[in-house]
Amino acid sequence: MLNHEEILSIFKKTGAMLTGHFVLTSGRHSDRYFQCARVLEYPRYCELLCRELVRKWGDRELAGVETVIGPALGGILVSYEVARVLGARSLFTERENGIMTLRRGFTLSPGERVLVVEDVITTGGSVREVIAVAREAGAQVAGVAVLVDRSNGNANLDVPLRALLTIPVVTYGPEECPLCREGIPAVKPGSRHLSGAGGTPKG
Repeated sequence: MLNHEEILSIFKKTGAMLTGHFVLTSGRHSDRYFQCARVLEYPRYCELLCRELVRKWGDRELAGVETVIGPALGGILVSYEVARVLGARSLFTERENGIMTLRRGFTLSPGERVLVVEDVITTGGSVREVIAVAREAGAQVAGVAVLVDRSNGNANLDVPLRALLTIPVVTYGPEECPLCREGIPAVKPGSRHLSGAGGTPKG
């Protein structure tokens, strides 16, 4: 088993935890960003972290889980590895015309027990959409498992939530962001190259 510092060390050395000025998916700004794709580049870390994530749950809580499901893109690899640990199948949702949905012939059955996963949650918006997709199909959502919870307890999910790392991170609305007032350029992660752990955006 890994302790908090060992897990955090993996995120730092793979460049998955960044500092700078970032525009998050929610539209809010922050001086810290978790680019979990960087740690998931390494299959050994992906497997290790997802096994640790499953250990956050009791056997009874995940009993009967047949399917693990997460939103594209961040939840795809997490869903696959968590499903492998549980001996379940792995699905992912995608947006079609702006609406989260199941595509590619994926289906869920009424009464099917599912675990929703994601790499990082800040507001929990994408996860809530996945939960809605599952429930619309009649599936039962056992809970939500995430690698990093940076919601500061404000995700407002109505199912159990377990996170590998819970990192309080301050976020700001664009109109109140002190980094903007200082004139520090904001980067939307994925829009251009980001440097490694502890670095700032290049370019």
